[in-house]
Amino acid sequence: MMNLMEIFDMQILQTDKENVVIEMPITDKVKQPMGYLHGGASVELAETAASIGGLQHIDQTKQAVVGLEINCNHIKAKKDGKLIANAQPFHVGRKTMVWEIKLTDEAGELVAAARCTLAVVTTS
Repeated sequence: MMNLMEIFDMQILQTDKENVVIEMPITDKVKQPMGYLHGGASVELAETAASIGGLQHIDQTKQAVVGLEINCNHIKAKKDGKLIANAQPFHVGRKTMVWEIKLTDEAGELVAAARCTLAVVTTS
């Protein structure tokens, strides 16, 4: 079974407590019917980056992070190239985290900006 990271061909470039960078090619898999990058794919990339960052702040043997809320402003349309998410923590608490994610293209131009709130849940 494939997950969305595999389906959308996302590649993790950097992961640590303060910064997560993930790259996604803009292919037909992530485009809307008019041929542009789908806003939902941008949001998926943003939440994935935030979630991977959130994992760095918890005890993964006892806890997990799940998306609680996300908002995203789409700034620039794209038909090809790459979308790069750069996620940084805005707030890291015991029960919630807030991550800011800038989504840029391969030229470094801002494509979208997102903020994702994660809930920290107990798994055991």
